[in-house]
Amino acid sequence: MKMVYQGEDRVYGNVPHASARSEDRKVAAAEAGIKQYRLAVVILGILCVIQAAVIIFLLHSLLSERRESKRTNFDVEAGFNNLTEERDDLKMKLNNLAQGRWEYFSGSFYHISSIEKPWQGSRDDCLEKGADLVIINSKEEEDFIRKFQKVMWIGLTDSETEGTWKWVDGTPLNESYWATNEPNGRETENCGNTFHYAMENSLNDSPCYISHSWVCERKVCPFLSIKTHQTEN
Repeated sequence: MKMVYQGEDRVYGNVPHASARSEDRKVAAAEAGIKQYRLAVVILGILCVIQAAVIIFLLHSLLSERRESKRTNFDVEAGFNNLTEERDDLKMKLNNLAQGRWEYFSGSFYHISSIEKPWQGSRDDCLEKGADLVIINSKEEEDFIRKFQKVMWIGLTDSETEGTWKWVDGTPLNESYWATNEPNGRETENCGNTFHYAMENSLNDSPCYISHSWVCERKVCPFLSIKTHQTEN
């Protein structure tokens, strides 16, 4: 009987006590809680970093917009001041031109001479006036020049290369209004004029040393000339 009890004591001696198992469960639960807490802290930290990044981005965008707005306002103000100065300058030029017997047409002012000179002397006079011999860019402008019913030098010559007619600004003669059988002077007639002003196409070539009246052109609003020409078409 005694040995049986000793065996039973040995058997029961290997079974953990109930209080020990309860303590282990508490420790495991505590460790799980600590892990969840740490995970929550990490997630909260990540959210704080994201929030801080968003705030910094929004502040940077706001400051950039303010700087851009200031630059835009400055540019608008500067542009307005420039337009005001250009308007005043244009008014002064228009008044001066009107008093100097200049006639306006489609973005340019034209001055018809009252005396006669050779082609180069005529051009020199235009340049002194801040203009140049007229460059005819359209049929409407050619009709406008013809209405003065005068033989006048215009800004057209082939003095540099025979047969290659150019305007005084260096552009080639693309659309011409030569009268019938003109130009016909070859090497002896290198400057253009409006000799055939009574005809639909008036342009003529003549020796540059002959004296004629001339027509100066001073462009005031090139964009207005283009707009007017497009409207007429």
